[in-house]
Amino acid sequence: QNSSDLLHSCFDRSGTEMASRALYSVMLKKRDDFEDVLEERRRSSDLRYALRCYTPTLYKGLVPCKVSMLKSIVLQSDHLQCVIKQVSSESGDSTECVAEEASLILDEMAHRMQLSTVRFFVFTLSKAFKRLFRSVCVNEEGIQRLQQAVQEHPVVLLPSHRSYMDFLMMSYLLYMFDLPLPVIAAGMDFMSMKFIGEMLRMSGAFFIRRSFGGDKLYWAVFSEYVKTMLRKGYAPIEFFLEGTRSRTCKSLTPKTGLLNIVMEPFFKGELFDVSLVPVSISYERVLEESLYARELLGVPKPKESTSGLLKARRVLSEDYGSMHVYFGHPVSVRSLAEGKIKRSQYNLLPRCIPQKPSVDTHEFLNDAAFRLVRIQEENMVLKPWVLIATLLLQNPDGMDLSSLTEQTDWLRHLALAFGAFLDWPDHEACSEVISCSLALHRRLLSVSAGQVQLSVTDGPQVETTPEEAVFQRAVVVLSCASYRNQILHVFLRPALLAVAMQSANSNRKDDIYNCFNFLRNMFSNEFILCPGDSVQDFEEACYLLMKRGVLQVLEHEIVMSASGQSTLAFLCSVLDPFLQGYQVTPYTQCANVHYCAKVWGSVFLSFFLSFFLSFNYSKTVFNIDNNRKYFLGNKSAY
Repeated sequence: QNSSDLLHSCFDRSGTEMASRALYSVMLKKRDDFEDVLEERRRSSDLRYALRCYTPTLYKGLVPCKVSMLKSIVLQSDHLQCVIKQVSSESGDSTECVAEEASLILDEMAHRMQLSTVRFFVFTLSKAFKRLFRSVCVNEEGIQRLQQAVQEHPVVLLPSHRSYMDFLMMSYLLYMFDLPLPVIAAGMDFMSMKFIGEMLRMSGAFFIRRSFGGDKLYWAVFSEYVKTMLRKGYAPIEFFLEGTRSRTCKSLTPKTGLLNIVMEPFFKGELFDVSLVPVSISYERVLEESLYARELLGVPKPKESTSGLLKARRVLSEDYGSMHVYFGHPVSVRSLAEGKIKRSQYNLLPRCIPQKPSVDTHEFLNDAAFRLVRIQEENMVLKPWVLIATLLLQNPDGMDLSSLTEQTDWLRHLALAFGAFLDWPDHEACSEVISCSLALHRRLLSVSAGQVQLSVTDGPQVETTPEEAVFQRAVVVLSCASYRNQILHVFLRPALLAVAMQSANSNRKDDIYNCFNFLRNMFSNEFILCPGDSVQDFEEACYLLMKRGVLQVLEHEIVMSASGQSTLAFLCSVLDPFLQGYQVTPYTQCANVHYCAKVWGSVFLSFFLSFFLSFNYSKTVFNIDNNRKYFLGNKSAY
């Protein structure tokens, strides 16, 4: 069936019946309750807690294996020996020389888990977390599911990545609930941190290069190391599907390299199954909010160092609100692959011979990765501030506090109707909730004479140049935008439909769908939109807006209701910064500018941003939000 036929098959009955058979609806999903794990920590000794008896739940197929034995197994594996011979033949070096190089790579990479170091981190982090956060809330039902999963099959933990705090919190929680401590894929940047790098290694981190290029030997050592730990049930493997921290607090396009490695033992019949556990980590206030904004404006990222960490201890005096960690349902690789992967293709060659993923396997990995990140998004807990930030960005001149309260309450009900996982205090007046949020994020705004607007209010007021003033304002706007971005996945599909209805200049369903599909393809590198789900996403958007009474879906037309104008206008404004950003980006793609960008890199980027910031300042344009660094990095899907 082509897209048009599929579209008609989705809407071949009445609107009510279509809604009842919607392919996807987050409203039907039951979410677990949370418990604050810091509550107990505030009442008892941190030292006694760190030194308590740790008895983790173990995998039933665990093969006892020391770190030294693990290295030996990796180096003597048939797969690595095969690659060593290939590299030796291609390079002309002796196999002994290549084998020695492989051993050095593994020594540089491998973790050296020591419980004493873990206990030190538990003690230190208990102190830090109690100062940083009002609460750290965890869904204990998710923990119980994980306890069951680690006993049955090898487990891969897939947390979202918004902060350096993510992997520390993951290990802390697993220790707290007597779960096996994970072995964590970490970037080489951390290894160079004096003392801290080795302590991380002794807490389960293994260090890998950001890119391997065509280094066949490095890839073989790395992949065999990970697969050996899985096959032996040595420990849960933990890595970030997005590959790096999201500076925009918006989910990044997932990387599939490590995902392929952890699935391969199942594909080759070496494991019966592997459990993938998506974990969603949400922050009321992100520790690196200002740092991220500056990076997006072209300021170089500070190098990870122990001295930098010590200087950053001033954050301990700040209030970062609450943090939520949601452990999702374990996803079976066996179930995911059923009917999609022909495992017989892996029997055509000996297991030790490296094989590139087939086209079908690559498509499967890509689809699975997108769906796992989508699960992470669905389980993100949103705080009232993300709603407030969304409204303040749409009202650059500020808002009256009473109007902000009224519109935030309206937006709260809209978000809940669209399936948002919103943490809104029960039995508390809306005005009080908003006042608390404004107080927590006071560095980003000013409240004067009942008027709320984004503003640089932190620190002494000093005279600045116009460019510096715009830069400071841009930091605030981008910091605020990062919170707005946290709720984009809730409004995304209805917003695409709203813009499509505005752009189509027609009520015909086919015309609106074609515009929707064009926008969806254009933003395929910008948002998490699962491959091949265009019709399903369109149906979901129609269902959500119909449910809200915004539009009616007839046999051949989609008609806006009389009361739907304000909702559609809001949804269009949600996507407006991204549409503007994609309008600006093509101007940088002309031959000369593209050449300059290639040659001068960050110098060009800084000039580009400086020009537009100055332009925006002179025109008093507030929408700095669309001048973001990542628009230059994304490949437009025109």
